[in-house]
Amino acid sequence: MPTRREFIRNASGAMAGIAFVGCDLLAARDAQAQASGAVRRREVVVSGRRVKTVDVHAHCAVPEAMALMGLKVEPQTLIMGQDRIRAMDEQGIDVEALSINPYWYKAERDLARALIRIQNEKLAGLCASQPQRFVAFATVALQYPDLAAEQLEEGVKRLGLRGGSIGANVAGEELSDPKFHPFWAKAEQLGCLIFIHPQGGTAGFEQRLRGSGGLGNVIGNPLDTTIALSHLIFEGTLDRFPGLKICAAHGGGYLPSYAARSDAGCVTFPDRCPKPLKKRPTEYLRQLYYDSIVFTPEALRHLVAEVGSGQIVMGTDYPFPWMKTSVDHILNTPGLSDAERAAMLGETASRLLGIKA
Repeated sequence: MPTRREFIRNASGAMAGIAFVGCDLLAARDAQAQASGAVRRREVVVSGRRVKTVDVHAHCAVPEAMALMGLKVEPQTLIMGQDRIRAMDEQGIDVEALSINPYWYKAERDLARALIRIQNEKLAGLCASQPQRFVAFATVALQYPDLAAEQLEEGVKRLGLRGGSIGANVAGEELSDPKFHPFWAKAEQLGCLIFIHPQGGTAGFEQRLRGSGGLGNVIGNPLDTTIALSHLIFEGTLDRFPGLKICAAHGGGYLPSYAARSDAGCVTFPDRCPKPLKKRPTEYLRQLYYDSIVFTPEALRHLVAEVGSGQIVMGTDYPFPWMKTSVDHILNTPGLSDAERAAMLGETASRLLGIKA
């Protein structure tokens, strides 16, 4: 097995034959365009100081890996190309932490192993070719927890990926199920960030979420995250693995918006909380991390009040146009100190992901 140094040296070769546009070409295009004055990279300044901004919620796809399951990339903007860096420059995003939403949780073991190997090596190759602009989360076949633990370790230690990305459920199974303990143990041992993104359509509300409004996404996705985090708390997973670093997409779903009911539930119905917890449920919220995709200044202010400003990192959900103004969302939310803005924009994420200033 090649070492990480050998892998990085051969990164350009690893990119061959994939639908990614090579980032060496992106860098050359970027430099040429900037020299001619055609492209200007927005620099974000807080209190007179340049801040490196980090987007923890940015999607991409590896067509070669998807082809193993007979799937095609949709939308095409998930394929890395020139438009990606152009959009980053326009929005003021210095670094994207790339993740891939799981589509392989029902794949059999050998297929899942092959798919994840291709995916993680392509992600690592992309990041190695443009290290100032991209880092990535390793993908893992979490339906096989022992394999997922191996893949996470290989991704972090050999490929230089900065953590792992997983769904909020695994083909309907909760992340708090004891079968997943080997994965959580490995994540805690590695000390790396685990990014949880909802799967949608698996929360048991498929029938009621049909119809107009895209409710399967608009309501279903944040609900999926809410359920996942609640189980991790109430089933004792966060007590069993107190060193876990978890970041939840979309501001943690609905949980921070109605957090105190979690505390009141066990007081009102103690028989429904048979597993004793080491802390009140709401206290666990302050050890998790959340992206900033909550849309309004008041929602961000409330999230800060519930979980603390130091637990919030910036997200865009690119290329999906949920939040094209993530930088300004943080800059323009009243009541935040300059230190809090700088932390949310990139300092906290840089620390969690090992991004150098």
